[in-house]
Amino acid sequence: MKVAGFTIIRNALRYDYPVVEAITSILPLCDVFFVGVGKSDDNTRQLIEDIASDKIKIIDTLWDDTLREGGKVLAVETNKVFDEIPTEFDWCFYIQSDECVHENDLPKIKEIMLQFKDDKTVQGLLFEYKHFYGHYNYIGVGRRWYKHEVRIIRNDKNIRSYKDAQGFRTNDNKKLYVKNTGAFIHHYGWVKPPKAQQAKQESFHKMWHDDDWLKANVSAVEEFDYNNIDLLAVYRGSHPKVFEQRIKNAHWHFVYDQSKVNTNLKYKFLFWVEKLTGWRIGENRNYKIKNPKR
Repeated sequence: MKVAGFTIIRNALRYDYPVVEAITSILPLCDVFFVGVGKSDDNTRQLIEDIASDKIKIIDTLWDDTLREGGKVLAVETNKVFDEIPTEFDWCFYIQSDECVHENDLPKIKEIMLQFKDDKTVQGLLFEYKHFYGHYNYIGVGRRWYKHEVRIIRNDKNIRSYKDAQGFRTNDNKKLYVKNTGAFIHHYGWVKPPKAQQAKQESFHKMWHDDDWLKANVSAVEEFDYNNIDLLAVYRGSHPKVFEQRIKNAHWHFVYDQSKVNTNLKYKFLFWVEKLTGWRIGENRNYKIKNPKR
């Protein structure tokens, strides 16, 4: 079995993306790792070059910033890198620059890739998500956080990055048939110092909206206000080892104030049903779970 990892990144240092941690967290599973490095305003390319592995293959790209609607540029860039992966690889492991895999999950991920390597009806592998918010000791538990997404796909170029690169579909817009890995993606996109988070938000929204929308909806402030939140819980699990230094360096202050969370009766009912049964009513699933063979 041959596995290729891939991701895209631009301005990692400027906006404090943990892309090195993202890449190195899954590098043990990959025979090669393709990194699409967009032309940046900082030393992002050097950052990737400095990763101590001969598995890293850099693809230099130029992002089309006119593709602002719906984050389309992210899918375009993701497809550019995916298309560079040679046919010899069986699986392609995609990870975003603010995601990470815990080292304890690597064996089960490898096992399921081996299990379904030759079953071409399985087009992708599904992960559960842990979304961290504000600081490393809080995790999102409300309905705004997506619960699952596809991160490993078969090396089939009929599969395309979907919309803003959150997941994948076929090039005729059909959902992928997938198996669940039972492993987790740790998502740290909402864990940054408040100044870095504000700068990231201003840059990030430029990939979705025009200037008029930005002026009306993105506050011109120095620091991001983490109090505009959904339901959180204290996280009592462990973080991936590759994140240890970032966690040690996290000196900003954040305390969750549940009284500031605005949820209506409908939301509270749906959240109660989910906690009781595990069923998220109205969940948008960008995939189809493939039933076991009989």
